Amino acid sequence: MYPYLRLARTLIKTHWKPRLTLTDISIIPMRVCLTDIDPFWELNNGRHLTMMDFGRFEMTLRTGLFKVLKEKKWGVVVAGSSVRYRHRLKLFQRYFLHTQIAGTDEKWIYFHQQTVRNGKIHSAALIRTGVTSEKGIVKVEEVSQAMGYAEFKPTMPEWIRAWAEADELRPWVID
Repeated sequence: MYPYLRLARTLIKTHWKPRLTLTDISIIPMRVCLTDIDPFWELNNGRHLTMMDFGRFEMTLRTGLFKVLKEKKWGVVVAGSSVRYRHRLKLFQRYFLHTQIAGTDEKWIYFHQQTVRNGKIHSAALIRTGVTSEKGIVKVEEVSQAMGYAEFKPTMPEWIRAWAEADELRPWVID
């Protein structure tokens, strides 16, 4: 089940945090709960991604994107992800979720997210997201202008560009 109560608590706490710019890093303290674990008593691989939703939701609120989404009746979609797991997070361990915008292209906003405990990265994900309207995907330039960032064009790191290009090679047919 989706952790709606934990999400609500995280978003309520966001109200008292300072605003973020599109180049800032969001850091949220978290803890592995009973509802997060797998049979090995560690944070389930799917729950890593669910917790990363929290970081993107918080960034949406703290950067002012949520206000623009409401005004324009836009939505947000995850259009791809790549996750790497390095170290286990066990039941009741505290960790921090780091979220930042790592790059953009014409259509997509790429988030780099990491779970960090005691200075060690336990998992990291690249999440490709888009803003949607009734007409389809909204160009990143239009989104950033609506937010008041007319010149927001972060450089795309080569590793993200390579991932995006490789992902386009994936066949979408059923044999």
